[in-house]
Amino acid sequence: MLITAIEERKKGMSALFIDGEYALSIDTVTLVSSGKRQGSEITDEELYELIETSKANRAKEKALYLIEYRSRSRREIEEKLVPLYGETAAQTAVERLEQLGLINDEEYAREYAAQLLENKKFGVRRAAFELMKKGIDKALAEEILEELAPDPTEQIIKVIEKKYSRCLDDEKGRNRAINGLRSMGYCWEDIKQALYELGADE
Repeated sequence: MLITAIEERKKGMSALFIDGEYALSIDTVTLVSSGKRQGSEITDEELYELIETSKANRAKEKALYLIEYRSRSRREIEEKLVPLYGETAAQTAVERLEQLGLINDEEYAREYAAQLLENKKFGVRRAAFELMKKGIDKALAEEILEELAPDPTEQIIKVIEKKYSRCLDDEKGRNRAINGLRSMGYCWEDIKQALYELGADE
């Protein structure tokens, strides 16, 4: 097969024409690095390798873009990359960024757990659920939360004082507060203790 033309396209891409017909678009950096140019012969194997290398490079650039604005878990990034570049390219890109220290699930989990506990005032069960939704291993999530989680009773009291202080005067209001706290991941025993300390357990 003969590369009969190469045309520059937008966003760092080049259109490759083989035997007089458009074949595909490939990122320009990959193409230049390969040494292939107009008039070069190219085999099916070489073309396949170019395509896979281009996918991996584009996946890496996309991953860098994704983590530029906020940290993300490995699975979050893979879920963004796979539909665009395929599973192999996505894994190659993610593994490379892990080697460079740009993706680290433990650091991400610690940062995200702190946000869930401190800003959203979630209980441990809800925080663990949210971490695992992001692809964090259950054992790692539990280990980090055990380390970071504040006293649940104190946390519940803060939530009640902020959100439910006017709901404790009647049974309907207390039930609303209890249901809200349960949805935030607090167990009944801790909720009951907090209500007792606030004098609102009856």
